[in-house]
Amino acid sequence: MRFASPRQTVASIDETEGVGLIITEPEDLWHANNLIAIGDTVYAPTNRKVATETLTGSTFTQKVRIELAVKVTDTSFDPRASELRVAGTIVNENEIAAVGQYHTITLKHTDRDIKFTIWKEQGWDSVARALLAEAVSETANKDVVFAVVMQEGMANLCLITESRTLVKQRIEHTIPKKRSSRKEAEGGMSDFYGKILSAILSAIDFNERSGIPKQLLLASPGFVAHNFRDYMKEYAEKKANKPLARLATEAAVIHTSTGHVHSLNEVLKSPEAQRTMRDSKFTNETKLMDNFYQKLRQDDGRAWYGVQPVAKAIREGAVGRGGGVLMVNSAFFKSMDVAERQKYVALVDKVREDGGDVRLLSSDHESGQRLDALGGICALLTYPLHDLDEEDEEEDASAAGTTII
Repeated sequence: MRFASPRQTVASIDETEGVGLIITEPEDLWHANNLIAIGDTVYAPTNRKVATETLTGSTFTQKVRIELAVKVTDTSFDPRASELRVAGTIVNENEIAAVGQYHTITLKHTDRDIKFTIWKEQGWDSVARALLAEAVSETANKDVVFAVVMQEGMANLCLITESRTLVKQRIEHTIPKKRSSRKEAEGGMSDFYGKILSAILSAIDFNERSGIPKQLLLASPGFVAHNFRDYMKEYAEKKANKPLARLATEAAVIHTSTGHVHSLNEVLKSPEAQRTMRDSKFTNETKLMDNFYQKLRQDDGRAWYGVQPVAKAIREGAVGRGGGVLMVNSAFFKSMDVAERQKYVALVDKVREDGGDVRLLSSDHESGQRLDALGGICALLTYPLHDLDEEDEEEDASAAGTTII
C-alpha cells in the first residue's frame, strides 16, 4: 500500500482532507481492514444498482460505476478472496443515491490499483498512525513464506506473511489401501503429489519475482514431504522450469506429528522456519508470547493478563523501559464505542511514554490467537507486582454481599 500523494506522510496528516491510499496488492486489504474503524468515513469507487423507468412504464436495473463516501457502520474482510466490504450510510450528495441511504463499498484488488480515502471522526490517534505507518512501510508484505502441511491423502497449503497466516487450499485424495498392489499405491501417491503441485503452481506467480515466496516449507509425518520435494524436482527438470527447480531445491523438509492444519504451529517453531523468519514481525511476536507464558508459569508477578490488572500495572509505571511489553489485540481499536477505543489508546500511549514496547497482535496469526485466549490483552512487567487482581475480587465480593432496598 502507498499514499495517493507522493507528498503525504504519516506526520503530515490533514484531518480535514483525509488520507488517500492506494491498494497495490491483495495483502494491502488486510491493512485496510485494520485501518478502517466504525464511525470513519471512506470514499472510494463502487458499483450501485440504479432503477430506470422507460417510456412504456416498465423498469430495469443496471449497475453504475460511481464514487461514494459512506460513514462506516460495519466491515467484513474475506481473507481467501482478499476482499473487503465496507458498509455504511452515504454522506456525499449525488444524482444516483441520496444521503442517508445504505451502501456497501467492495474493495478488491484486481489488475489495476484502487484508490480510497479515509477520514477519522475522532482524528488519527497514535494507534491509527502506527497502523498506517505499518501499512505503507516499504518492507510490508515483502517476506512471504509458503508452507504445505501434508500426510498421505491430505494436504493444507498455507501462506504466511508478516500480517497473517492463511490456509489457501485444502487437498484430499484417496490413496489405495495396503491390500492394493504396489503399482496402484505408487500411482495414487503420484496423483496426490500432482494435485499438490498444481495448487502450488496456481497460487504462485512465477512470472513475477515478487510473487515467488521467500521460502517453501514442506512438512509431514514420515517421508511424504521428502518424497513430494523429489516429485517437484523431477517435474521442474522435465519442464525446464528454473524458478520452480530453485524453489524445490531450497525447500525445507520438516517433520510434524500430522498433516492437519494445526501442525502448522510445529512447522513455525521448527529450526528451519525460525532461520527463514528469524527477523520477521510474526516470529518476534511468537517469541514474546512464548516468553509471556513462561513467566506466567513461573508466577513471579511479571506476567499479567486481563484489562484491569494490565491497566493497573501500566498506571503504576511497571510496563516501561527495561523490558516492559504491552500486547493488545488490534481488533480492540476497531470498537464502535469511542470511549472504549480511547481507553486502549491511552494505555498504549502511557506505555510508550514510559519507554515500553507495544505490540498490536492480529487474530489472523497464531500469536494473536494465543492472546485471544487471555482476553486479548497482556503485559510483561519490568519489575514484579503482586495481587493486581485482588481489588477486583474484593469489589465483586462486596457487591455480592450488598442488599439494595
